[in-house]
Amino acid sequence: MSTFQIANLADIAEFEKVPLEKRLTAFHTYHLLQEGASINPDAPAISFILSGENYSKPTHISYRDFWAQINRTANLFYDMGIGPRDVVSYLLPNLPHTHYVLWGGEAAGIVNPINPLLEPSTIREICQAAGTKVLVALAEFPGADIWPKVMSIRKDLPNLKGIIRVMGPSDEKEGIYGYDELVARYNGQKLDSNRQIDPLDTASMYHTGGTTGIPKIAPHTHFNEAAMTFMAQLVGDFHPGETILCGLPLFHVNGTIVTGSMPFSLGAHVVILSPRGYRDPTIMQNFYKIVEHYRAVTFSAVPTVLSVLLDIPKGDADISSLRYAICGAAPLSVELFQRFEAHSGMKILEGYGLTEGTCASSVNPYHGERKVGSIGLHLPYQKMKIFILDDKDQFVREAETDEIGSVCIKGPNVFSGYFEEVHNRGVWPKAGWFNTGDLGRQDAEGYFWLTGRKKDLIIRGGHNIDPLAIEDPLYRLGGIQVAAAVSRPDPHAGEVPVVYVQLHENASLTPEQILDYLKNHIGERAAIPKDVYLIKDMPLTPVGKIFKPALRWDAIRRVYEAELQALKTMAQSVEVQVGEDRLHGTMATLTIRPQPQVHREQIEAGVSEILGRYPVRYRLEINPNNA
Repeated sequence: MSTFQIANLADIAEFEKVPLEKRLTAFHTYHLLQEGASINPDAPAISFILSGENYSKPTHISYRDFWAQINRTANLFYDMGIGPRDVVSYLLPNLPHTHYVLWGGEAAGIVNPINPLLEPSTIREICQAAGTKVLVALAEFPGADIWPKVMSIRKDLPNLKGIIRVMGPSDEKEGIYGYDELVARYNGQKLDSNRQIDPLDTASMYHTGGTTGIPKIAPHTHFNEAAMTFMAQLVGDFHPGETILCGLPLFHVNGTIVTGSMPFSLGAHVVILSPRGYRDPTIMQNFYKIVEHYRAVTFSAVPTVLSVLLDIPKGDADISSLRYAICGAAPLSVELFQRFEAHSGMKILEGYGLTEGTCASSVNPYHGERKVGSIGLHLPYQKMKIFILDDKDQFVREAETDEIGSVCIKGPNVFSGYFEEVHNRGVWPKAGWFNTGDLGRQDAEGYFWLTGRKKDLIIRGGHNIDPLAIEDPLYRLGGIQVAAAVSRPDPHAGEVPVVYVQLHENASLTPEQILDYLKNHIGERAAIPKDVYLIKDMPLTPVGKIFKPALRWDAIRRVYEAELQALKTMAQSVEVQVGEDRLHGTMATLTIRPQPQVHREQIEAGVSEILGRYPVRYRLEINPNNA
């Protein structure tokens, strides 16, 4: 691949003069991975670290073995009756096996990665909607509950023909097949099916957004994934043989594309940071040593990860090999950005993407100007625009420079619609243009800035939470009149869910009782609210809908007021007001009356120290008067 260096929109326009079809050498994932494996079959494809304490003693998989395992896995699935339209779902942590199942599954049929941390009822809904024919899952392990979940739902899946148990034995009478004992029997050189993959064949089906009701499933074609892989190659200087760290989960497109198909297509080296990835505290404690040992050049992360790494001493570890870290999925505060760069000495490239776009849509350029707080420039061969839409999400016009509107994307990586047609209403304001549901603006130099989310998803450390996952169970609890779940800013996770509740007139529920109830009735642990706020009247729009922005502003106010109590030795009073801002979407206005002899600079430094890790912008007003 010819080197391409993004510095500005003009560079992207120049690069796009050659049609994408002439730049792509592989139009489906099987061919794409075959190309990467052929560069140097003896080079390491994967190094798997079992835990942070044993980072220097990994399991190595060469490209020769990696390619053979993909073929064997595809042929195993074919032997089980999987064809181009059949679905293989998997519930696996981050393992080499996960990549074999993912890419072998795409070569045989359609792969449906599922978050193994979801509750059984949610997993059941996804498998039923997808029509799962083969389910792959991790065997029984201490501390892991994947296998009991599979056993509890298997009889509820009418299309299920068999279960493959990874790292466990077969029980063929029960329709259970041990992956490790069977896969070696199959041909590792080619596909026994002799399948000719059409680039427009469905390769994968990722679940996204909410996990209650009908699951939202986003299908990707082979061409979607091949195009996205190529685009990911263009984000920064990454070359064959170099090392990338994988700590994000392999049920998410960032983990599977940016730290999967992209490096594999280049014959690069992927280090899998334990089965739990960044959730493994031993990995985080040894992160800088791992970078030094493997001479890693990049990794992908969410703000939560950077926040944790900021508090871990770098010591004498040589991490000069790291050129940049890609950060997305949740808001990143300017203060955290600056502190982490100073702490680590590397660049952060903030980006933006979503499952419906097969991963990434924009990024700050590695070779050009990075604007802190922005999500950068659109990627080559992909379009991103701000549209002004009407009340029915229909196109009205393109937004002016710095005018806030709906962020919409179009390109060869963008899916063609959700699996269930009910979810496709109102998401296509113009032909081929997908409405992300996010609000943003584009500045005069082409950089995009997010200002809010119209679709109200709560993103906790990169984990998408549908408010309905919290609100629906509440309406089954007696005494609840109205309930609304929104995000509250959090210095660690970016944001966390909280819920506002208006009780019936004679109800006597307490916040503690409501929270205890939710802990037992929510299908996602990440969706359990951090707080329950009882309010007298729910804010409503003129047409009677809940006005959630007012609740988010109130949640921000509560957090900032609580945090700023730390200024009580310097301030006589602190007042926080939060509301809409034309340029930034949301703004907190802090009005502080200092104690005598306390100077403005001291107040400014104190506020910056306290609120620096929060992504919501603030405006500081110092009021020296007693009024």
